[in-house]
Amino acid sequence: MNPKAMRYCFIGCALLVGILCSGTYRPAAAADKGQPLEFETGFYYTVQPGDTLWDLSQKFSDTPWQWPEMWQENQTIANPHRIYPGDVIRLYRRKGMYSYAPEDLDKIYYHYSAIERVGFIRKEPVVARGTLYKVRVKRELISDGDIVYLAPADGQQLAPGQRYTTFRTLSPLRDAGDGSYIGVQHVLTGVVEILQQEAEYSVARVIKAYRPIHINDSVMPFYRRLPRLELQPSPPGIEGHFIKSEENKTIFGETDIAFINKGKADGLKPGQLFSIYYRDEHTLVDKQSNSKKQLFTPVDFGQLLVLHTEETTATVYITDSDKEFNAGTLIRTPLER
Repeated sequence: MNPKAMRYCFIGCALLVGILCSGTYRPAAAADKGQPLEFETGFYYTVQPGDTLWDLSQKFSDTPWQWPEMWQENQTIANPHRIYPGDVIRLYRRKGMYSYAPEDLDKIYYHYSAIERVGFIRKEPVVARGTLYKVRVKRELISDGDIVYLAPADGQQLAPGQRYTTFRTLSPLRDAGDGSYIGVQHVLTGVVEILQQEAEYSVARVIKAYRPIHINDSVMPFYRRLPRLELQPSPPGIEGHFIKSEENKTIFGETDIAFINKGKADGLKPGQLFSIYYRDEHTLVDKQSNSKKQLFTPVDFGQLLVLHTEETTATVYITDSDKEFNAGTLIRTPLER
């Protein structure tokens, strides 16, 4: 090789080595490996420059030796020793980790794919745009693809191409303690799309059935909810309790949907985390006076994520819980790490 060619070869090799060492070069195959192809329900973290699974395990699991478990949670990562800025990885968290450091919140989000089916409690019931009164092919369960007939409410038009959420309301709720009015639970049952409008009715197709759709279910405009919930700082000093579970379970826990007695008026927003806790009762004896004092120490045993807010209530997802519990169980702003 002549001297000039050798010189260009040397420069080219030096540039390639510089790019590799600087960390700005990234093989195309590896770039795709770090991105989850199908998101599962859970917490996800956006990799920052300098991050390693060892360091992330130390931060979120309190020990770096948990990195193999974090790798198992992310099978799209081909090489656990090579993750890249911008990669999105599913977090492996230690049991009992109920909060994140404030500086990490903007790098973490929660993916909840079933968010469009979660209902809510509202003081004034939603005004229905129409009512489902018949299904074309009589069947026990109305499901995806079925053709149904809707009777518009007075003054309403259900025009072709529009989508509506089907829902039904339950009996008014009152606080178990003081009997005060809480609101009305709205159960979302599915989504329909209007195909045809006639003088006194509209024809629609069931696009999605979240749960069994019934004759006499009402409809309201469909609003898209995104499954990606960016984590938000929780307002300080919140103390509340569970109203009930969405599915009317007497006992509920991890992965259940429920309602709490705090909402927009209290500063709650989707993406906020709150601790679930109980008060541990114990007795302190003063030996000098032989007097006894009852103490109630709060003990966290779970965590909830806010999915949807109304003015005075919120719909929440129970992300973690060490035990099952019931309505009336306490919630509070998480303690800072």
